[in-house]
Amino acid sequence: MSIHSAPPKSPPGKILPIYAARDLTEGGDLAQIVLDGQTYNLRITRAGKLILTK
Repeated sequence: MSIHSAPPKSPPGKILPIYAARDLTEGGDLAQIVLDGQTYNLRITRAGKLILTK
């Protein structure tokens, strides 16, 4: 049996940014995202799921 904690909650009143995956990929199915000098690939699958890989 595994125990999972609740996901962290946003501070009250804080609005999180929302990004449309189709906008990030400019209508295609692939975008690159950089974090601290590391490049990641965001892919939209044929089934409409998102995959983020290094």
